[in-house]
Amino acid sequence: MKKTFKAKNISCNNCANLIKATLEDDFGAIEVNLNVNPKEVTVEIENDEKEAIFKEEMGSIGFDVIEE
Repeated sequence: MKKTFKAKNISCNNCANLIKATLEDDFGAIEVNLNVNPKEVTVEIENDEKEAIFKEEMGSIGFDVIEE
């Protein structure tokens, strides 16, 4: 199921490209919406375990997911 996460520290296309380059091999196509604040990252997540891994990996490259 597609899920959208709000994330900190995303400011430009370079940030979006880093997220895609780093995580698309593990998570498939990733969309980054730079037109909202906070920025949004949409990704296909199969289960809670994959979601936890995605959030951890986002944090490891400097883009913490904002918990709602």
